[in-house]
Amino acid sequence: MAKVYEFLAVGFEDIEALTTVDVLRRAGHEVVTLSITAEREVTSAHGVTVLADGLLADADLADADLLLLPGGLPGATNLNDSAEVHQALAAQASRGGYIGAICAAPLVLAAAGLLDGRRATCYPGFESTFPAMSIYTGDVVCRDGNIITANGPAAALPYAYELAGLFSDSEQVEALKEGMMFNRLMKQD
Repeated sequence: MAKVYEFLAVGFEDIEALTTVDVLRRAGHEVVTLSITAEREVTSAHGVTVLADGLLADADLADADLLLLPGGLPGATNLNDSAEVHQALAAQASRGGYIGAICAAPLVLAAAGLLDGRRATCYPGFESTFPAMSIYTGDVVCRDGNIITANGPAAALPYAYELAGLFSDSEQVEALKEGMMFNRLMKQD
């Protein structure tokens, strides 16, 4: 079972944050949501208030297998403005741990210097925040080593399945897709 931490900032994109939590928990992994504010209640970009499992300020992330950054605005810029988020990302990267970011959130990875020489994707337009030495793919989901990025809200399920596949075997991920009717959706014309 993997240990996953997801950072929630005011203005996070609902589907991107909650879909990953849902899929990874269905796969049997421990997912802990952490507010980057001083309060556990965090309001999304669409006005949904969720109760995070804890606060980033109180968390020990030494056991993290995966850190997650949902997109949304101003969620992604709020994540980027957090020195604690940047410190956590630097520590995770130095351990070679996995980091995921979706939609606008790859801008945080770019600002942290984690996309240098890497392939990545994001919501169209945010690639302008990528360093010159990175490669913007425009893919729905892109994995380059320990960095996994996705391009937006519609990518939430493919992204979540890619993340689950980091720690679950392909048969378990396929069973999740079947159980959630994802494969049936993808077969429709």
